[in-house]
Amino acid sequence: MKNVPEETEAVKSSLQAYITLLRASDTVAAKVGRSLLEHKLTLSQFGVMEALYHLGPLCQKQIGQKILKSASNLTTVIRNLQRDGFIKSTRENKDKRYLTICLTPKGKKLMEEILPGHFSEIDRCMSVLNGDERQHLNVLCKKLGLSNQ
Repeated sequence: MKNVPEETEAVKSSLQAYITLLRASDTVAAKVGRSLLEHKLTLSQFGVMEALYHLGPLCQKQIGQKILKSASNLTTVIRNLQRDGFIKSTRENKDKRYLTICLTPKGKKLMEEILPGHFSEIDRCMSVLNGDERQHLNVLCKKLGLSNQ
């Protein structure tokens, strides 16, 4: 095949590390996501609500930047959260195109109900690593994340 890199040991090692990282991430996300399904929330919906809970009102673009989703991807997520009464949006007087999105009291109550169990589940999933390993994982993941900017 043309344009396929020769499978050197370095390339094989990179591919293996990539696959391992994705599988581990998918496994942990699936375990943590199960508890959200009990509340009929997707990971994206929870991400939006968590950002609003911790940071306060944001515009759709800011939410996308915080949870690493495009604004177009968030449109349906936000629409569904509004439909269910968890968030509301208001237009700015100065710029009618600008929407500020915030949690409703119902959304805030749900987050206060979900977060303790959610954090416990994350801690449970990560407990297979000791403190030094978690710290090392943080450093490595940050290095990977920043290397492609």
